[in-house]
Amino acid sequence: MKAIIYCRVSTDKQTQETSLARQEEELHLLANRLNSEVIMTIKETASSYDIDRDGIFDMLALFSEKKASCLFIQDETRLGRGHSRIALFHQLQQLGVTIYTISHQGELILSEADSMVLQIVGLVEEYQRKLHNAKIKRGMKRAIENGYNPANNLAKINEAPGRTRKDFPVEEVMKLREKNFTFSEIASTLRGLGYDVSRATVHRRFQEQRKLDNRE
Repeated sequence: MKAIIYCRVSTDKQTQETSLARQEEELHLLANRLNSEVIMTIKETASSYDIDRDGIFDMLALFSEKKASCLFIQDETRLGRGHSRIALFHQLQQLGVTIYTISHQGELILSEADSMVLQIVGLVEEYQRKLHNAKIKRGMKRAIENGYNPANNLAKINEAPGRTRKDFPVEEVMKLREKNFTFSEIASTLRGLGYDVSRATVHRRFQEQRKLDNRE
């Protein structure tokens, strides 16, 4: 299995530099013992509470690209403390990464409290996705019931890729607004059709179009 070694210390003092070197050496030994191929060793000096670390983003990018499947760290505090630690545990869990530590001499075993928190976070995300999808479906259903025909605009979904200004049917925004749809409902409806737009973008384009109509 391909692995990443992550080492971290909180300061750049000489004693900590020694700790960084020791972490790296011990983790390579553990990786060799578990027959893991280390593709990258990441070393950095940063606070355990700071999640904005170059090494962390490099590590997550490699895991996202499926270039490695396991992580070796000295102990769980090397990833972080407090909320940053839980956030990283959750992200790595979502990516299917197995974590090995020197402190466990093998796979990391989360505490009962951490496991419960991660379970709750996962459930919240799942229900957020369900609510989001339900909102899109309700918006589409309401739009169709009020005479909106999505087939008229499906052909435009793949037009003008890469444009900075988002391309979507503004005329339909105006029609739905006349039927008392909120901007959030309109944005949800458009996303259901494949247009990646936010409520703020819909509102801004509505205002622009209304100004043009008033001038005419």
